[in-house]
Formats: sequence, C-alpha cells, structure tokens
Amino acid sequence: MQLARVIGHATSTVKHPSLTGWKLLLVQPMHERDRPDGEPFLAIDAIGAGAGDEVLISSDGASARNMVKDRKSPVRWVVIGLCDR
Repeated sequence: MQLARVIGHATSTVKHPSLTGWKLLLVQPMHERDRPDGEPFLAIDAIGAGAGDEVLISSDGASARNMVKDRKSPVRWVVIGLCDR
C-alpha cells in the first residue's frame, strides 16, 4: 500500500475489455510529507475518489485482476482507501 493524491482521471474509448465500467484515475504517489514519489500513473477506482483526494493505492496485481474478474487483465494499481486526515 502507498499514499497517493488523485490528480485527474482518464477517458479511453479503446481499452482492455476487463476495464469496461471502471473509472481510471491519474494518481501521484506521495511520500509521507506530501512530496511526490515518482511519476503519476493510472489506477482503477474501487471507492469513488475524485481529484484532490488523498488515497491509499495497492500494486497487488492479483487482487486488482480479481476485482475486475479477469485473470489476464493488464490492471495492476487499484485505489483501495480514502484518507481522512
């Protein structure tokens, strides 16, 4: 798990079938002191997060593929929690 900030979302007309119906968020991983930690990337949203929200993300690809119900899905990152601080 890692802390991240939602900085936007993605719209795609062509994507892997397993991602149909999932909201794709652009997230910026963060250090504990609100400093960026690497480059932003896409994560599927399982909780309804929005721009500016601080979230917990997981890189457990197996769990993400289980969520989208497709063992061959390219998904790796998923938003799993909303921070309340």
